[in-house]
Amino acid sequence: QVQLVESGGGLVQAGGSLRLSCVVSGRTFTTYTMGWFRQAPGKEREFVANINWSGGSTYYADSVKGRFTISRDNAKNTVYLQMNSLKPEDTAVYYCARREQGEYDYWGQGTQVTVSS
Repeated sequence: QVQLVESGGGLVQAGGSLRLSCVVSGRTFTTYTMGWFRQAPGKEREFVANINWSGGSTYYADSVKGRFTISRDNAKNTVYLQMNSLKPEDTAVYYCARREQGEYDYWGQGTQVTVSS
């Protein structure tokens, strides 16, 4: 059984930083692309960033490009999201997910990020 557990969320002032972590247990972590998504109140879930199995390829939503950095440590089965220059519009529940054959099939429970103005 695959489990994803996010942590690192919290309350931060605008302009501040947070680092989210997602630990993956279960089946092999190193062969999968991993992604981060977020969902704000009253809005649909949206893509934030993803990273391929080796960490050599990353992709970001335009809204976070230049401010967020996704990375992974395969030895620790962990994917990270470093978030800098946070804005109130970044407030959301952040989820990590595993992608297999083009589909995100396993999701974490989410971690709340709140950015105050």
